[in-house]
Amino acid sequence: MTGVPASAAGGSGRPAPGGKLGAAAVNQASLWNIANILTMVRLVLVPGFVMLLLQDGGYDPAWRAWAWAAFAVAMITDVFDGHLARTYNLVTDFGKIADPIADKAIMAAGLICLSGLGDLPWWVTGVILFRELGITLMRFWVIRHGVIPASRGGKLKTLAQGTAVGMYVLALTGPLATLRFWVMAVAVVLTVATGLDYVRQAVVLRRKGLAAERAAAEPVR
Repeated sequence: MTGVPASAAGGSGRPAPGGKLGAAAVNQASLWNIANILTMVRLVLVPGFVMLLLQDGGYDPAWRAWAWAAFAVAMITDVFDGHLARTYNLVTDFGKIADPIADKAIMAAGLICLSGLGDLPWWVTGVILFRELGITLMRFWVIRHGVIPASRGGKLKTLAQGTAVGMYVLALTGPLATLRFWVMAVAVVLTVATGLDYVRQAVVLRRKGLAAERAAAEPVR
């Protein structure tokens, strides 16, 4: 996907909301725009986050605090790169592919490391990763019939997952350890529920698409 010039997007050539920055960003949308740079930063943070989390066997509170900081930065860039891309028409083919990869990579890295350290049951990691991979493949399965939009539940799921993984990375103890358990439980429930809803939407979308194709193929009488 390439950047959309201001003249094409609005028809008037007026700068996007945000003044000069908006106009410049729209006119210069390319691989090296701010949204894509934030996505690249998130990709680079993945191995850094893993190394910090696993330092000294993964049980040093100081290193885990640094790992949490890297994870938090990655989550924040996830919010801002999408917002900037939509606001200033900085959407590119690279961003379309790299953004979801970066999102899933940082989350998968956190879950796998936490399970490897014994902090999180493997079945939790398996359920979340199976859902994320399955929904991604399903989107490709039905893409010729249409696009399944991100739902409010899906956004809540992402927020719950990020919050829960962050709390586990910090290795909280006492009442906070109980709190992180329940936050992760909510994340798992939302993960499964939204996954089932996406499957339902995909089935409906594919049926409608196939029906439309059959109707178009029938000879006119």
